[in-house]
Amino acid sequence: MPIELLKDLAYIEGAWCAALDGATFPVTDPANGDHIATVPNLYPADAERAITAAQAAFQGWSRRTGLERADLLWRWHALVVEHTRPLAELMTRECGKPLAESIGEVRYGASFIRWCAEEARRGYGDVIPSEQHDRRLLVLRQPVGVVSAITPWNFPMSMITRKVSPALAAGCTVVLKPSEETPLSALALAALAHEAGLPAGVLNVVTTTQAREVGHLLCTDPRVRKVTFTGSTAVGKQIMALAAGTVKRVSLELGGNAPFIVFDDADLEAAVDGAIASKFRNAGQTCVCANRILVQRGIAERFITALTERALALRVGHGLEDGVQLGPLINDRALAKVERLVGDAVEQGAQLLTGGKATTGRFFPATVLTGITPDMACFREEVFGPVVPITVFDTEAEAITLANDTPYGLAAYFYTRDLARSWRVGEALAFGMVGLNTGLISTAAAPFGGVKESGIGREGSRHALEEFTEMKYLAMAGLETR
Repeated sequence: MPIELLKDLAYIEGAWCAALDGATFPVTDPANGDHIATVPNLYPADAERAITAAQAAFQGWSRRTGLERADLLWRWHALVVEHTRPLAELMTRECGKPLAESIGEVRYGASFIRWCAEEARRGYGDVIPSEQHDRRLLVLRQPVGVVSAITPWNFPMSMITRKVSPALAAGCTVVLKPSEETPLSALALAALAHEAGLPAGVLNVVTTTQAREVGHLLCTDPRVRKVTFTGSTAVGKQIMALAAGTVKRVSLELGGNAPFIVFDDADLEAAVDGAIASKFRNAGQTCVCANRILVQRGIAERFITALTERALALRVGHGLEDGVQLGPLINDRALAKVERLVGDAVEQGAQLLTGGKATTGRFFPATVLTGITPDMACFREEVFGPVVPITVFDTEAEAITLANDTPYGLAAYFYTRDLARSWRVGEALAFGMVGLNTGLISTAAAPFGGVKESGIGREGSRHALEEFTEMKYLAMAGLETR
């Protein structure tokens, strides 16, 4: 029987609850402003209740075997898959992305639960050969403790499962603060975890508009031993500084400025397909989307023509409408930023080939700009919108220099059919993730994360659980073995 997924209460210690003072805030559809639900507006005192619940639940949860934790994760995974359609519809209503993308995200998010369920039984340690006959040297992996997870609005389900699943699999308990823009997806996931039998206090969801105040508590309370955050680099730096006060472990997945390089020898059609897939997913509101298109002069005219034709054909509208490929920007601030970056580029001499102005409300059409130079704001900043800034280059060395000319280092992409160039460029790009001849790189099986000012730590892959464990060395003496 389907489970009611639209929840209007926070989730603490296995129960649905209001704020202590009864405060609430509305959740609206970014496409049309329609009211979807009203949820509790929790303050630090409420969040402290969640931390207390997570701390109390930690002892019992951490002592369960990996197999026991895996079984619960498998049940959660099955329920998420079973409710793919209603979860996706809810996601589209609160964050605006087209329904087909939302369905894909639910499946992608579920894949992290499945992966971590499989990995829960593999918390391997080490036995180190001792130089003394009466000693054995062991290394254990133990859960770090209570985890605070702070997640963004642009992937309101998969960013949660990518953090919560490995934490739970490792034996940690979690206090989750989702974005105030998209709390309903988080509450829906909590409802399914509750139905799966997750013990009270193991997962807690704090809904709030008081991001600074609640976030401060989640980063400074000494009972919280790990903070995992996805969001802007500016906020990530603040979190890192706050966590330092109690020397918490941190995982930070921060801003990006991804180059998308197309060399002369690239498969043109594949490169255009990859650029469209990377740039316009969620209306360009992704941290790994192509932010700067660098195309070699010999192929530039044909590539720009083909890309512009494809951009013009993208249908803009409400994500629940059939055939829509571009939804709205998340809020008015996001719209103003995109308009500012496009305006700056045009004022400095860039050519606007298509788009460039909001059609209505928060809908911004696919926009292609050429003649982009490194001193333009759209080359330096993360656009976070459906805008394609194109720069033409001549040599491979020039492309690498342009690509690496950023303090960010999350994702990069390049297209070539030259095997030697594949190795040279792949190794030269200063980014944590590189896509060769593909614009889509995310998978639960691979480590996701950046370098430089794009973050610390990795999510996904066999390394995911390591982020939520401490290494303990155990020296065993007095063993008469000979």
